[in-house]
Amino acid sequence: MLRASLAKNDSKAKWLIGIFSVTVFTAVVLLGQFKLNVKPDFDVHIFAKLNAVINSIIALLLLAALVAVKNKKYLLHKRIMLTALALSVIFLLSYITHHLLAGEAKFGDINHDGIVSIDELAQAGNSRVLYLAILLTHIFLAAVILPFILFTAYRSLIAEFPLHKKLAHYTWPLWFYVAVTGPVVYMMISPYYR
Repeated sequence: MLRASLAKNDSKAKWLIGIFSVTVFTAVVLLGQFKLNVKPDFDVHIFAKLNAVINSIIALLLLAALVAVKNKKYLLHKRIMLTALALSVIFLLSYITHHLLAGEAKFGDINHDGIVSIDELAQAGNSRVLYLAILLTHIFLAAVILPFILFTAYRSLIAEFPLHKKLAHYTWPLWFYVAVTGPVVYMMISPYYR
């Protein structure tokens, strides 16, 4: 096993993780309500594509980290997971930027007028229901997973590996689901970008 990278301070960790998680959640919710009235000289949906790529890489990193830990390559596991965390920060910045520049697309809005008409709804059919089911579970889990990811990482960094492992049994599959469904959501909604 590895040595602790941080000194244990559960009360400080709870506060920092709580404040960070609430701040990120609030920023995403509030900034998601706004669209900047600017017209950049590039396709702003490049950020959505970047988000899908980052999520795909995170999913692959999570798989690689799982393999590493199963093979008792703990330092490799740690490095892979820290890379996944760093990419998550880049994802968050890109996600907020995309929403500020592009606004929100609606699944089925073929003519890009911001309204899904009855005809467009009929054309989208059951794929809209599937999209919304994936999107809603993705959004919900993305909203609640951050503090669990941070607490799981914290337990590892203070070398409380039994508790880290216990938390990871729940955190890893949820984080993996969010990482995999991100690109799926992108592929389904991207035809409706303006």
